[in-house]
Amino acid sequence: MDITTLRIVATVAAFATFIGIVAWACARRNAARFEEAARLPFEQD
Repeated sequence: MDITTLRIVATVAAFATFIGIVAWACARRNAARFEEAARLPFEQD
């Protein structure tokens, strides 16, 4: 296994992690929690 293969594996793993985070952030079941967190700065004194 050379350095190029290791770089490819690391890039694919990082991309898969990124896609997972985007899917989690866009999931409908998280929408209410994110909406509440977005209003939090405006509700404090």
